[in-house]
Amino acid sequence: MENSAKDDEISLLKEILKWLKFAGMKEVKAVLTSELDTDQKKQVYHLSDGTKSNAEINQATGVSAGSISGYWKKWTKLALGEKKPVAGGDRFVRAFDLEDFGIIVPEISKKVKEVGKEAIKEETKA
Repeated sequence: MENSAKDDEISLLKEILKWLKFAGMKEVKAVLTSELDTDQKKQVYHLSDGTKSNAEINQATGVSAGSISGYWKKWTKLALGEKKPVAGGDRFVRAFDLEDFGIIVPEISKKVKEVGKEAIKEETKA
């Protein structure tokens, strides 16, 4: 296939992807709004970026480790993110940034932010 034809196909695929994303935004926001119906769920989802463990999110939010695991399983089934294998198990990586959908992430306490900083310092030392 010629480069020109490949370039045309790539351009067309990019255009289709743009419109699919646009068409799905309303549905994604509805699912996020419905599923993240408490401030704590919003915080857990927001913190679930793949860099934090269940225990770190538990410390940050006060949500039990069991509840966090349950949320992660449900959110994976709803395609709100995916599993990421790490040493000792899996982590959940959210697929969406809540602020992109106009969903406000409740403030996480200063104590929680300090816990996160300590975890980063520990990882840096290792």
